[in-house]
Amino acid sequence: MRILAAMSGGVDSAVAAARAVEAGHDVTGVHLALSRAGGTLRTGSRGCCTIEDAMDARRASDKLGIPFYVWDFSERFRDDVIDDFISEYQAGRTPNPCMRCNEKIKFAALLERAIELGFDAVCTGHYATLVDGEGGLELHRASDNAKDQSYVLGVLTAEQLAHTYFPLGTTPSKALVRAEAAERGLSVAQKPDSHDICFIPDGDTRGWLAEKVGAEQGEILDRSGAVVGSHDGAHAFTVGQRRGLKLGVPADDGKPRFVLEVRPVSNTVVVGPKEALAIGEISGERYSWAGAAPTSSEFDCHVQIRAHSEPVPARATVSSAGVDVVPEVPLDGVAPGQTAVLYVGTRVLGQFTIDMTVSAVPVDA
Repeated sequence: MRILAAMSGGVDSAVAAARAVEAGHDVTGVHLALSRAGGTLRTGSRGCCTIEDAMDARRASDKLGIPFYVWDFSERFRDDVIDDFISEYQAGRTPNPCMRCNEKIKFAALLERAIELGFDAVCTGHYATLVDGEGGLELHRASDNAKDQSYVLGVLTAEQLAHTYFPLGTTPSKALVRAEAAERGLSVAQKPDSHDICFIPDGDTRGWLAEKVGAEQGEILDRSGAVVGSHDGAHAFTVGQRRGLKLGVPADDGKPRFVLEVRPVSNTVVVGPKEALAIGEISGERYSWAGAAPTSSEFDCHVQIRAHSEPVPARATVSSAGVDVVPEVPLDGVAPGQTAVLYVGTRVLGQFTIDMTVSAVPVDA
């Protein structure tokens, strides 16, 4: 196949490209410039897509003897990922920018251009596997559960899966990937993994959002509607947050309180006991299937609401209104805007963006 290897400058994408070459494919490397004014150097494991990362990707491509290009996707990234991130917070939701980047950039914009240029597939260093199932190609978890990235790939459609290539999915551990990189003479063998949001490399999400959307003082309420404190901007709070609340009125039982809800229209934040974070039902209108759609409108599955959270047994119902999921045990600290990924065994069935949550604990409890 003609393979376009997306090379971030990290060890995973470099080894993935190396394996594609070794398998006999015609491979070309590409690094995505996602910022018009990208940083020069990374700070440890923070951030990505810097000039240093681009140079690391080029060195890996040179070592593998494959052509290498840098493509400017900064405008698309700004529109589809950064602006979306800001607007979601302004609406009181908690977005997942990595999920959106996979959906809109790596497996939409990049894949579209790759196909236009005659490539058969895009190769990435994601830890996930593709399986030929009875209904067509299926997305499954990686062999290494600790590195499994199937959750953030849950947005991929059947058409996109048909043009993807994940060489690392069956690798038992990340340590083996690093060892292989060292054996191949790749300089990124011991390069730290990227963490945090790539376009906020210093990790100060609250400060970054304050600059983008401004800060306006508002009230912090308890579940009964009583004012228990104030804040400098509702956008700075996320469901499940405990620290930084600065409440002026202690709880009756003296226990800590957590953010239960963010209301951007009234610029208020609702807090309550930890028990009230338990969610007994979630639903969403925006959904997609990673391969063949389910054959029944109601089915048993597992639901996962974060990249590294434990999947929970659940019952899902699909209708014209969207997807509704009732977990067997309450989910903890779910916020609108998060992505719920549905699994059947190791297979990723599909995903939806959470629009509504129903507390498992009544207000008067």
